[in-house]
Amino acid sequence: MGKAVAEAAVSAGLQLVPVSFSAMEVPDGKCEICDREICIHDPSESEKILPSIVKEYPDLIVVDYTVPDAVNANADLYCKLGLPFVMGTTGGDRQLLHKTVQDANIYAVISPQMGKQVVAFLAAMEIMAEQFPGAFSGYKLEVMESHQATKLDVSGTAKAVVSCFQKLGISFDLDEVKLVRDPEEQVTVVGVPEEHLAGHAFHMYHLTSPDGTVSFEFQHNVCGRSIYAEGTVDAAMFLYTKIQSGATKKLYDMIDVLREGNMR
Repeated sequence: MGKAVAEAAVSAGLQLVPVSFSAMEVPDGKCEICDREICIHDPSESEKILPSIVKEYPDLIVVDYTVPDAVNANADLYCKLGLPFVMGTTGGDRQLLHKTVQDANIYAVISPQMGKQVVAFLAAMEIMAEQFPGAFSGYKLEVMESHQATKLDVSGTAKAVVSCFQKLGISFDLDEVKLVRDPEEQVTVVGVPEEHLAGHAFHMYHLTSPDGTVSFEFQHNVCGRSIYAEGTVDAAMFLYTKIQSGATKKLYDMIDVLREGNMR
């Protein structure tokens, strides 16, 4: 995701800060993205290195894609340093995450889903849940989501959609979500193209009426990472305008970005 976002940022004409952090080993601690040399540091060095980067790039906006276990610690650091950030990482203690950012009073866009069109689908689901609560009472819900094997937790998008269905009257626990992480099953059962096994997001939601005579299916399948990278860049640009205007509200999600119409 880091590489995909960097490429999208350069494509959008933004200045790419040539520094990143990753626990993955990179030869010589450097990588090349869009003819730009990026220095890759270990996350343990972030608190030492970031202050000097901020001095050189005062309009810096951090983009965070990491593992669930690092979510809260990373947010703590950004808040400590007063760094605005866009976080597409799922997992972690989300309630604590939002409280940390609000208490620190810094600008941030935090969303479990950065894909623009998927965000629009989520917004539609939320509107339906708010306006027609209980509309699917008694229905049975089945959820299957497939992601690359490195995706450790339940998709944040699946959690959001399930929450909407719960408001619509369906009894469903997140433990019931079927996580598909086995490549063979992803190809033969889910239908993921082999070339996208390392980066995809296939979601299927199946609803069945109590007597089995009515069914509904919702599905959104994404191959690759460009949809998330483009949305992340839009979020960063949105956040920059909020900072420049001195907006009173400081914590946003991608639905805020979508509603403002700031998407390219």
